[in-house]
Amino acid sequence: MVTFCTLHVAQRLHFFEPKAIDGQTVILFGLLNGTSIGLLNLSLGFNSIGFYQMTKLAIIPFTVLLETIFLKKRFSESIKLSLLVLLLGVGIASVTDLKLNLLGSILSGLAIATTCVGQILTNTIQKRLKVSSTQLLYQSAPYQAAILFATGPFVDQQLTNRSVFAHKYSAPVLGFIVLSCLIAVSVNFSTFLVIGTTSPVTYQVLGHLKTCLVLSFGYTLLHDPFTLRNILGILIAIFGMALYSYFSVRESKKKSTNDALPVSQIRRLNHFWQRKTAATPKKQMVYHTTAKAFVVV
Repeated sequence: MVTFCTLHVAQRLHFFEPKAIDGQTVILFGLLNGTSIGLLNLSLGFNSIGFYQMTKLAIIPFTVLLETIFLKKRFSESIKLSLLVLLLGVGIASVTDLKLNLLGSILSGLAIATTCVGQILTNTIQKRLKVSSTQLLYQSAPYQAAILFATGPFVDQQLTNRSVFAHKYSAPVLGFIVLSCLIAVSVNFSTFLVIGTTSPVTYQVLGHLKTCLVLSFGYTLLHDPFTLRNILGILIAIFGMALYSYFSVRESKKKSTNDALPVSQIRRLNHFWQRKTAATPKKQMVYHTTAKAFVVV
């Protein structure tokens, strides 16, 4: 709700223009994202930290699978290899124990599915409806808040036998809540911005970079125990991120080059074809930008 109120003030001050989005789409999208947040927290509560880290690692391959099946998106072998190296490094650095239980496994599976679908929709809706990350977040934030407000306190009370509304909130607690809300605004905005500008897979790669930074800062600032395994895992993960960045940039440049054939070259080839087919003037060859090939018309 703080995110929505902040964006409402921002649009009133003309920092961005609100754009209407199909009501059914934005409601379902907001409810799905809110459910994803709740399931991720429940997964952490019912699983060991090691199994929760495995859940986070599984989001990348599951996202790749969904985009390949439903969006017909192709990932090169180089990208897949770099992601494999990244996941291996993060796994070595962060996964400690793997205690399994049925309820925790079910919650993890649901969290993976809703998170992947939500992040794919974040990217797809922005591109198809031509809305910015700010406009989409502004429209969907109230529905995310609604699903969390309706289910969060109830589930909390069932699990802990304590009501969040009965808690006595001291000044320090309220201060940390306000700080948490301000940080949440930045996190929500940056999440939508990164996914809309790049892709859900790239966002997950950045998330694993965050994991490596958390481990590093924990050792540096809080003097958490750090082993050779942690160091090796972080180095492998960083190497995997570097590979992913390199291959992503290279493929983006290659795609741009293929999409934009020089006009002069098109004219020369069309002129050459017209001379060759002078005997049959009804036919000519033109460059088809979608097929990226010359066709006879």
